[in-house]
Amino acid sequence: MAKRAHSSIGDVLNQLRDEFPDITISKIRFLESQGLVEPERTPSGYRKFYAADVERLRFILREQREHFLPLKVIKERLDEVDRDGGFTAIAATDGGGERTVDPATVDALFEETRKAAQSAEARSASEHVQDDEGAEVLAPAESGVNLTRAELVRAAGMTDEDLARLEEYGLVTPSVSTGERVLFDDDSLAVARVCAAFMRHGIEPRHLRMYRAFAEREASLFEQVLLPYRRQRNPDAQARTSETLGELAGLGRRLRTALLRQTVRRTFNN
Repeated sequence: MAKRAHSSIGDVLNQLRDEFPDITISKIRFLESQGLVEPERTPSGYRKFYAADVERLRFILREQREHFLPLKVIKERLDEVDRDGGFTAIAATDGGGERTVDPATVDALFEETRKAAQSAEARSASEHVQDDEGAEVLAPAESGVNLTRAELVRAAGMTDEDLARLEEYGLVTPSVSTGERVLFDDDSLAVARVCAAFMRHGIEPRHLRMYRAFAEREASLFEQVLLPYRRQRNPDAQARTSETLGELAGLGRRLRTALLRQTVRRTFNN
């Protein structure tokens, strides 16, 4: 059987750079550390990337760029491809070699995630997110509030129908939901109050779901940055995680506010 050609990590970088100018060796190594790609190793430890590995990386990078998917979801997509034979399969021919997995399989997965991202209206969210909170407090609330549906509706100044629409678009979710027992916590109340204020301006829950999409993307980004600290179980690492998360959240808020101000000025001054 003919020997399959492989590439070094530097060669892979050059193959991907035209489509992904920001790709780095560190990025590829990070994806490997997360188990999304598993290149072979030489006895001396050098990575050996085959055509299948390059296509796998290309798939991952496209999912991140075009659909902003977290790595966990991308891993699930990769598992689907693997169940269909992987990005390459050994061809049952006399000469051996490789053949690429059916492109229709990969295209179908891209189409599925494209529709999901499109329906979430997530692509433009970073230009519109705004809030007026002062301190960067991301720790769980300590008040221990548990509200029934009726109590949440009254506290937020909305109707049952309004709350149902917020739930429909994933903006408010119960903290407890067992049988007939449905309760909402502090975060649900805070979200409901802000959404109620938006709705008084004629902005519907379906318009507000982009904020949820952006929050999930931002949290996923921060999770990747903080992963090295989270793997450590000592108190210092946990403190560093909390400190860095607060700093990142503050930077995100400042950037969103600056982008919104920039966009508003350009829009209303034209």
